[in-house]
Amino acid sequence: MINLENINLNYKDTKALENINIELPEHGICGLLGRNGAGKTSLLSLISGYRQQTSGNLTVNGQQVYENPDILPRIAYIYDNQKDTEGEYKVKDLLRITEVLRPNWDSALANRLVKLFGVKLKKTMSSLSHGQKAAVHVIIGLAGQTPITLYDEAYLGMDAAMRKLFINELLEDYMQRPKLILFSTHYINEMENIFSEALILHEGRVLAYDSCDALREKGAVITGNVDAVDRFTEGKKILSERALGNQKEAVFFCELTESERQSAKKAGLTISQPSLQDLFIYLTEKEGEER
Repeated sequence: MINLENINLNYKDTKALENINIELPEHGICGLLGRNGAGKTSLLSLISGYRQQTSGNLTVNGQQVYENPDILPRIAYIYDNQKDTEGEYKVKDLLRITEVLRPNWDSALANRLVKLFGVKLKKTMSSLSHGQKAAVHVIIGLAGQTPITLYDEAYLGMDAAMRKLFINELLEDYMQRPKLILFSTHYINEMENIFSEALILHEGRVLAYDSCDALREKGAVITGNVDAVDRFTEGKKILSERALGNQKEAVFFCELTESERQSAKKAGLTISQPSLQDLFIYLTEKEGEER
């Protein structure tokens, strides 16, 4: 559905995105991961048509996105701080305006979510707490039923219980009405079980993009005797290692062959997979050190 070819985005002398080449599927929940300043918001702003790339080609269903009235209503960009657009709108008025702009708006779902999150319809957006503003934003994202929905740290300010409610609603709705969801978040551990794939950005470049299962399978945590771990990992790209006494743990990013797994087992080593969050941390730390 979304195709990005040789995408570059510059802010004056700063390269925000460099040589982005990816194809995003029609349906899926894709985690967009990266450290602060990695280019996540820049990428989402291009996909949503908020800004135009400096060079390259970005299409949705073969059509250009920027200033395209046929494509833009199919995309919702939900982000944390929307003071510039919300002003003194009451919640009920903001929802009514959004309903007019979203042809697939689900009023019944919006009403149910308003009650679920305890949102006060007669209050102005500026009078709400950070968590309640976030609730309004995710209600708009869920009820809008756009084929492409982009969440950029959309549930910052929500407490753990409210975040869990949102994740449950997001997953339940997706199972009933599949769409493409891009989700930029620092709460990776909370979200990784519902991500079908993950796109990792680092310093404006794509560091990794694959299904979450494939990414985790490419990462390995080897634990055992120090000498045995060192022999097994020789020549491999180590992301992280630590030793305690005669025991050592090493994390690396490469796919193990069955022969290597058998060798590790014979050497008394334990192999496990890192979580997506740990893999993300290890990869971006290592890339930063090498650069």
